[in-house]
Amino acid sequence: MRLLVIEDEPDIAHALAKGLRQRGYAVDVAYDGERGCLLAEVNDYDLVVLDLNLPGLDGLEVCRRLRALRPALLILMLTARSKPDERVAGLELGADDYLVKPFYFAELVARIGALLRRDLRGREPLLCYADLKLDPVARVVWRGNQRLSLTGKEFGILEYLMRHQGEVVSQETLLEHVWDSQANPFTNTVRVHINSLRRKLGDVAEAPRYIETVVGQGYRLGPLSALSEEKA
Repeated sequence: MRLLVIEDEPDIAHALAKGLRQRGYAVDVAYDGERGCLLAEVNDYDLVVLDLNLPGLDGLEVCRRLRALRPALLILMLTARSKPDERVAGLELGADDYLVKPFYFAELVARIGALLRRDLRGREPLLCYADLKLDPVARVVWRGNQRLSLTGKEFGILEYLMRHQGEVVSQETLLEHVWDSQANPFTNTVRVHINSLRRKLGDVAEAPRYIETVVGQGYRLGPLSALSEEKA
């Protein structure tokens, strides 16, 4: 899951980003509304944590623009206790939830988790390929009857590939969706995590059953021949 934090106070923004990354989310940060809207326009986020009281383009206008730009985007608004009318306005403009400052970080994490779980239940509840099954809500993966222990990045890679079966997914795309904007596009971290994921799947790069390397292009969940056999 990739999140965007739009918060003008650097200390708060850094603390939120650090804490959310430690919980396995890819997180980008914007310190003003204009930058936040630009990032949301070019990146595919699952959820935005949006401060209401932003300089220049305020949170209400950002909320309106984000909702018009991406109707399915989840928006969690951070608000001041002294302005209940603005909280109501935020909800009416499309915010999915709000949290009053000051707040406990644990509550923020719980609200984000609740919004994402609710959204995922409205999507495909269980992703399947061959004998692989992935539950994005419970964040568990099985190969046959065996439950696999994956890291957060390995889970994110596999989930993205399973949502794009038969498509060639580039390293840059995986960096964009599983990591965040701070990821080095020249790093070999994707290859390292792919190799680790293959080992846990019992897969072999030279004769893949699951993850195929498309030389010079990226990765695909299963050779097209295998996909055809599964659908036959």
